[in-house]
Amino acid sequence: MKYDYDLFVIGAGSGGVRAARIASIAGARVAVAEEYRIGGTCVIRGCVPKKFLVYGAEFAQAFKDAPGYGWTVSGATFDWRTLRDNVQKEVTRLSGIYTSNLAKAGVTAYEERAEVVDAHTVKLSKSGSELSAERILIATGGSPHLPTELPGFELGISSNEAFHLDALPRRLLIIGGGYVALEFANIFHGLGSETRIVHRGDRMLRGFDDDLRSHLHIETERLGVNLSMKSTLTKLEKHAGAIRATLSSGETADADVVLFATGRVPSTRGLGLERAGVKLDDAGAVIVDEYSQSCVDSIYAIGDVTNRMNLTPVAIRDGHAFADTIYNNRKRSVDHADVPSAVFGRPPIGCVGLTEADARRSFSEIDVYRTNFRPMRNVLAGNQERTLMKLVVDRKTDRMLGVHIAGEDAPEMIQLAAVAVKAGLTKTQWDSTTALHPTAAEELVLMREKLAGDSGGSLSVSPTV
Repeated sequence: MKYDYDLFVIGAGSGGVRAARIASIAGARVAVAEEYRIGGTCVIRGCVPKKFLVYGAEFAQAFKDAPGYGWTVSGATFDWRTLRDNVQKEVTRLSGIYTSNLAKAGVTAYEERAEVVDAHTVKLSKSGSELSAERILIATGGSPHLPTELPGFELGISSNEAFHLDALPRRLLIIGGGYVALEFANIFHGLGSETRIVHRGDRMLRGFDDDLRSHLHIETERLGVNLSMKSTLTKLEKHAGAIRATLSSGETADADVVLFATGRVPSTRGLGLERAGVKLDDAGAVIVDEYSQSCVDSIYAIGDVTNRMNLTPVAIRDGHAFADTIYNNRKRSVDHADVPSAVFGRPPIGCVGLTEADARRSFSEIDVYRTNFRPMRNVLAGNQERTLMKLVVDRKTDRMLGVHIAGEDAPEMIQLAAVAVKAGLTKTQWDSTTALHPTAAEELVLMREKLAGDSGGSLSVSPTV
């Protein structure tokens, strides 16, 4: 045969594994290379271990709420190494399942780095072997951005290392204001670390709905996390057995661990793509068309490495669509509109569709509905955490454009709300659903009063306050 393989996939994360399996099941000769551990960012050092840590941190609030419900909890202690090791055991198990699924599908797996030599050739780093393929799929994902120009940056860590800390830090300093910063602040504060976020913006979660951002700011401070907004880090240095951070204000802050959460970048550095003629954008992402094909006919890319929408389920869909298009004779692309997303802060948030600001830019007239209430579960507990819900609607067509929730179980609610938004349901159809009482979710179908003016108006408040 002309090539060693029909398809060679570089990167065995969720997207790469899905593409490899579907292509192989369709009859293609497929190989995949992974330089770290099969499973990728989500399984090994992202969504899955992070969510387990979030679960662990939630016990702290549960213990605080317990007395209001008649429970006496005394002598509760936490051991970081137990949680850390149990999480890593589960990660190892899941990685094994991914490896097994590749083998069952007939995919050859190389657990080493692969680089592109030319349009049809890859080179394995350990063995030095060169293998040919009719097509090459880049699925290497992204990696944490590190400010290498910052004096003392080597004293900090990224989210990759946060899962493997030898001990729970007494003081944690987080640099950044995105979802990674917020989630790790929730985790480590909940587990007992004194936590501070330093962010150059005035609010966290750029790109999310402004009301949601303001709500999360208030709730995060209520939680006890120290927020230093409109501030940047100028240097790190060792000081008295700890790390001293100097901020742009001239203030200093001492910490046991400094965590950089300043975004992620596509993992294309040193991959040889430019040598093969593949065009990258200014961020280093592979430029592809709607079918994930690069400017080189035989080279494709999916998932975070394309920087289109950096979510695991999107990468999986990208991979499946690529395999169907090329190997199952079903040409299809992935619609990246109205994809739900979640941030596991305290409270967690769930969003789908357009923010109010985006909707105002795209539609001539919109209606906004919003409610802010203390959930029933928090009343007896004396817990002051509040829930925010917001609906964005196209006034002319009555179509639901966006749903935004910050509160307990928001990610669970938003998955079903996403069905309605994706299906193009109208607010009238949404409201025709009978409320399920007593739940927080019922408030989603009980918002009737529109907010007045472009910047809102009187805030609708649930009777459960």
